[in-house]
Amino acid sequence: MHRQMCWLSKSSGDGEKILHLQIAPGQPWRPYTAFPQFSVPDYQIPGGSKGWATYQKLLKAGWSLVPSARANEFSSNLAESTVQN
Repeated sequence: MHRQMCWLSKSSGDGEKILHLQIAPGQPWRPYTAFPQFSVPDYQIPGGSKGWATYQKLLKAGWSLVPSARANEFSSNLAESTVQN
């Protein structure tokens, strides 16, 4: 089953990274909060990473972590192929 995680910036630029999930090939990366069936409440630590508790849970459940550069590359390729069609 295709279940991947990645740390991506909230906006298109640099900034605070939050956990994003992808549950099927070809689907866009979406913030972990868009998947209540998989996410768990964040730890109440000032300045803590958004999605860290969910990341730990999903890692134990067998989800794969994808490097941010690879996820961004996939998003760019998807956008280019959409424009070309």
